Amino acid sequence: MTGLYLHFPFCAKKCPYCDFFSVSYRRETAERYVGAVLRDLAFYQVEDTVDSVYFGGGTPSLLSAAQVGQILDTVARRMHLDDHAEITLEYDPVGRRSAYLRDLRAAGVTRLSIGTQSFSDETLRLLGRRHTAADGRRTVEDAADAGFREISCDLMLAVPDQTQARLAETLDVLTQLPITHVSAYLLQVEPGTPLSKDEALLARCPDADESADRYLQAVRTLEAAGLRQYEVSSFARPGSESVHNLKYWTCAPYLGIGAGAHSCFGGRRFCIPKDLPAYLAAETPPEVTLDDAPCGTEERLMLALRLTRGVPQDDLPAGGRRTLPALVRAGYVRLHVDGRVSLTPEGFAVSNAVIAALLET
Repeated sequence: MTGLYLHFPFCAKKCPYCDFFSVSYRRETAERYVGAVLRDLAFYQVEDTVDSVYFGGGTPSLLSAAQVGQILDTVARRMHLDDHAEITLEYDPVGRRSAYLRDLRAAGVTRLSIGTQSFSDETLRLLGRRHTAADGRRTVEDAADAGFREISCDLMLAVPDQTQARLAETLDVLTQLPITHVSAYLLQVEPGTPLSKDEALLARCPDADESADRYLQAVRTLEAAGLRQYEVSSFARPGSESVHNLKYWTCAPYLGIGAGAHSCFGGRRFCIPKDLPAYLAAETPPEVTLDDAPCGTEERLMLALRLTRGVPQDDLPAGGRRTLPALVRAGYVRLHVDGRVSLTPEGFAVSNAVIAALLET
């Protein structure tokens, strides 16, 4: 099974912490961009069945429902789209758009990933978000009313002034909403972003120990609410794990369409440059090969260790197996009765160091 990622690099306003490729939205440019996406969908030959389609960005909810439907109709004509494919669209919760949500559902979207980030108005203001906590709640409720049964919310951790009490308030709202999935991730300060230059705001971010505490607080609360952790940053009700996101951690093939999109497809890893004019002007996808032989043994192990199901102990290199007893005693790693090894929530909080230790030769 192959996944299809569609990058829509337009935003009404760029968030100060965001390092993803995006530009200011203009309707005419967006229409030309959709045409280029359709061009690329006609270019690639995908022999495998496509079981997931993911509209990411940027802000793909700036697309009209008709444009989404046009893209999905092209996917269905050009590729072997599974009848029960997971079709996800990232959604910006600005205001209430009930009719638009119903139209997206009718166009074929089956799953929404809503960029709520927080349910604290003060936190949202500090993050430069355009929506309010009320917007986030109402968007989720409207999505459920529109017929969406798979709804994911983003939750940002270790943000400025995020105390245990403030995060608890957000988690309380989040876990009472009709959602099936949460993507909870630590704020990353990327070089060159406006946030990276705001020393006063950075000083208000939790330190490393406090960030780990906020992460573990989120894990415990979400698990207690029936949202089980299945990946370092992902939580789902049973059966609602993201089919598309799991492809990244299991080295399953995925094809990326659009400026800035990445692919692991056809036995190589490649990307499309973050150059919108060049992308629009091209006659075929302007690919840049990154790796002619991706998904080697070490990479597969590194990615699989992000999942709570872990890896067989025997698959670890000799050095990693030697470090296991110490990592288990420290509470970072769990040994399963079937011989698998996985990280605990405490291990996920410092996953880079733990995974590096497990991959020692």
